Amino acid sequence: MDIKTFEAWFVTGSQHLYGEEVLQKVAGHAREMVSWMDGSGRLPVRIVFKPVVTTPEAITAVCQEANLSPTCIGLVTWMHTFSPAKMWIAGLNLLRKPQLHLHTQFNRDLPWSEIDMDFMNLNQSAHGDREYGFINSRMRLKRKVVVGFWQDEDVLEQMAAWMRAASAWQDAQGARVARFGDNMREVAVTEGDKVEAQIRLGYSVNGYGVGDLVKYVSDVPEKAVDRLVEAYDEEYLVADSLRPGGAQRGALREAARIELGMRAFLEEGHFKAFTTTFEDLHGLSQLPGLAVQRLMADGFGFGAEGDWKTAALVRAMKVMSAGLAGGTSFMEDYTYDWDPECPKALGAHMLEVCPSTASQKPSLEIHPLSIGGKADPVRLVFSVPSGPAINVTLVDMGSRFRMIVNEVDVVQPEKPLARLPVASAVWVPRPNLKTAAKCWILGGGAHHTGFSQALTREHLLDFAEMAGLECLVIGSDTRPDDFAQALRWNDLYYYLSKGL
Repeated sequence: MDIKTFEAWFVTGSQHLYGEEVLQKVAGHAREMVSWMDGSGRLPVRIVFKPVVTTPEAITAVCQEANLSPTCIGLVTWMHTFSPAKMWIAGLNLLRKPQLHLHTQFNRDLPWSEIDMDFMNLNQSAHGDREYGFINSRMRLKRKVVVGFWQDEDVLEQMAAWMRAASAWQDAQGARVARFGDNMREVAVTEGDKVEAQIRLGYSVNGYGVGDLVKYVSDVPEKAVDRLVEAYDEEYLVADSLRPGGAQRGALREAARIELGMRAFLEEGHFKAFTTTFEDLHGLSQLPGLAVQRLMADGFGFGAEGDWKTAALVRAMKVMSAGLAGGTSFMEDYTYDWDPECPKALGAHMLEVCPSTASQKPSLEIHPLSIGGKADPVRLVFSVPSGPAINVTLVDMGSRFRMIVNEVDVVQPEKPLARLPVASAVWVPRPNLKTAAKCWILGGGAHHTGFSQALTREHLLDFAEMAGLECLVIGSDTRPDDFAQALRWNDLYYYLSKGL
């Protein structure tokens, strides 16, 4: 996954009041800024200079061009001089791409002894951006506002987070999610309005019979299976029973066949995310475990038990985290350690945790699975390294989609998990387990999540703003009474906003 194929367009606003010489200086300054930022190595996508806009027609044209560009993820807007904001109304009404309003100025320091009115006329961002900010607020437009000198570290970090979120938003538009089988029966939180998701979030979700997948699995050539199991032998610490000549080598070959068939189905159909369910495996010899883990490692989103919302969320988080240190995976809050000194949560799933989160070379193992009614499945077993992470859920509340982000700190198990043959992570939720779990439950958060040690709350907040999602953060300063009050205010807001 290479988000460097995307571009953010840098659009500078001005007007003809100051004369052609000033406009040439404005363009020169903007070009210099873009060249420096693009070459800084701090931004995850290209930032591209666009000609300075000075008329309603030019503004409308660049907004329309951005809408149609498959590589443009959004506009970075900046008013070098005063740009009368009525000029922007038509273009902003048409703009469908995310926007970052950069409130900066070309010069960092004031040349105190040399300031004259020519300097003041040229360098008017302090009030030019206020005029532009007003029209965005008046039109109730979603955007991110970043304030500071354009070479400052915090400014570049905020821009980079927005670019990653905008890349995920662009990736979601027209994306396809495949569901092999349906949701786990009688489960509520994995259900949702797929039509509303396509309207609001851009991706389509469609179901396919497991027989459709089985056909691809059955057609996998034996030589392809040979090559893949040899790759397994090289990449992982393979259990003796799965090695050449081992009693369960055939099960490993079957896992490879499932991976190749599933990969062919997804790639041929241009899918970016998928779901499976252990209740619908007709024609498959084992629940896909290794296949799912490896496909996630290659960037596919995944949700278990038909959870298409989490599958699409994991895909978005994969895009956002491309190139960053730290892994991103499907995850589930499984069980707790109520140690009074430091309560913790143990996250895992039956099989499907992405090896991008592994702290060491994964072990390739086979063990019984007490549900699903199929043969013992092959899976990668590993633990997750210590460090900060986020756990994210996306749920359908009926009137809107709600995202909840919990900041956590991954720690190592106090004792070996010798009899738990799955990938797992142990974490301490912020501010603590009791508060985090209470707020999560008050907010209706799901048991399935997107987990990442590469992303921060800022990435998800930026994405939620672009997508129009309600977003609640559980972090170090969260209090249950404040969180509950925010839920009540949000219910009122989203109810009233339909009529605004």
